Amino acid sequence: MKNISNPIYFLLLSCFLLTQCKKKEVYQEPNVPPVALQMTSISINQVNPLPGATTTNVVLQPNIKLRFSNALDRATVAGAVTIKENSLTPVALNISYENSDSTLVLVPVAPLKYLTSYLLAATRDLKSIKGGALDVAKNYSFNTRIDSSYKFPVISDSALLDLVQQQTFKYFWDFGHPISGMARERNTSGETVTTGGTGFGVMAIPVAISRNFITRDQGLARMQLLVGFLKNTAQRFHGAYPHWMNGSTGIVQPFSQKDDGADLVETSYLMQGLVCVKEYFNQTTTAETNLRNDIGSILDAVEWDWFTRGGQNVLYWHWSPNYGWDMNVSIRGWNECLITYVMAASSTTHPIARAVYDNGFAQNGGIRNNNAYYGYVLPLGPTLGGPLFFSHYSFLGINPHGLSDAYANYWTQNENHSRINYSYSVSNPMNYFGYSNSCWGLTACDVMNGYDACSPTNDLGVIAPTAALSAMSYTPDESMRALRFYYYILGNKLWGEYGFYDAFSLQKNWFASSALAIDQGPVIVMIENYRSGLLWNLFTGNAAIKNGMRTFGFTAPYL
Repeated sequence: MKNISNPIYFLLLSCFLLTQCKKKEVYQEPNVPPVALQMTSISINQVNPLPGATTTNVVLQPNIKLRFSNALDRATVAGAVTIKENSLTPVALNISYENSDSTLVLVPVAPLKYLTSYLLAATRDLKSIKGGALDVAKNYSFNTRIDSSYKFPVISDSALLDLVQQQTFKYFWDFGHPISGMARERNTSGETVTTGGTGFGVMAIPVAISRNFITRDQGLARMQLLVGFLKNTAQRFHGAYPHWMNGSTGIVQPFSQKDDGADLVETSYLMQGLVCVKEYFNQTTTAETNLRNDIGSILDAVEWDWFTRGGQNVLYWHWSPNYGWDMNVSIRGWNECLITYVMAASSTTHPIARAVYDNGFAQNGGIRNNNAYYGYVLPLGPTLGGPLFFSHYSFLGINPHGLSDAYANYWTQNENHSRINYSYSVSNPMNYFGYSNSCWGLTACDVMNGYDACSPTNDLGVIAPTAALSAMSYTPDESMRALRFYYYILGNKLWGEYGFYDAFSLQKNWFASSALAIDQGPVIVMIENYRSGLLWNLFTGNAAIKNGMRTFGFTAPYL
């Protein structure tokens, strides 16, 4: 038996135990990071937003619920979850919790603003009670509903039409270029004036005189200034003017690199306006007689037949002194250019033959459509009619009432085109917020990132007031309903210094700040044609115009 009291034994035993303890490691929990927090869903008044889409028509004190995979650390919420007006101004929020703090409930303390954009954001500073941060930052945009209250006192429809015409006329009168009298391209154009927009603007002069916005002497003086500039200063190419020019010098401002010379279509819009002015200022005074003679010389100088490019049976849109015919755009098919052919046929110095119209513009019947859309047969043009300016620009002067040729009845064409555009907007196949029987009309206009020809086959969610208002003759009830909505409901968001701004999108809560001559002019002129037929009577009362239209085989009571 061992002697366990032996000191040597205790020393050996202690060394053995100490060695064994060093071999055995103490267990520690592994350093695992907290599980990331995930947002599992969001609802705005029980509606789940589509990923990446803007939620529209939201009430002013919405109930917003954010649901998460774990309970939230309440201390992190206020700094990490925000709602900002137009992505800038923070909104005060009432914050509450549900489902054991895994659901966050947000309600604005005060009502939000009508028709305003808001951004809901949750950053990765948001954490769960276990310390896990939000896995991905989240952003949701939403727009509030329309304020249906009237923004201006109610006036009669007739007074409202007066107001719209008078306010829109200010674009051409107050904002007209001081040296040339021509219309600036848009309200930010400075020295750049536009040929076609000026044509529309000079058609507004007789309207303004007849509506007592200005006196006859004032209108005459403006036209003397403008016609003198066109006759003596502005650059011309075979009698045709460029799209843009400098309003002081008359020198071409290129519309694009090779579009630095004649623009025959823009020239035809200008000539359409000058014909109306020539007919309106019909008194035998020396001043009015001289004005008519000067306009006559401008009309006679346009070499319409030269733009057949060597005798082809079609007109060409552009010619450049530097690039010749390089743009190579022939004017064919149903579009905004019927007036170009009518002006060319009506020239007393350089007319074109009927074959140029039949083979070129009408494509020997290729312009026909004759399909029905929304129950309306469309005689001419593309599917669903194209942008509404097709039924405006040429028909500022050409009276479509009872007008027919080998290809169409033009009243039917324009009325049905307008009703198809209206019906498309009401049916709203793209589900854009705001489209309705009071908010409709797709045509060329400013869009959020530029300018585009909007139509039922190119619907960007952008409405242009000029579309419905310039269709007043074709869709009087529908256009008047749109006018009331634009003026009374949208108010100052859409109504400005020169009448209605160019375009808007309720889907995107965007309102243009621009005014364009080529959109403002048809509003004045086509409303007046609806009210009195003034410009239709002036233009088609001109003997040369009557003769030119007959040359093409047009028939109408006034021919």
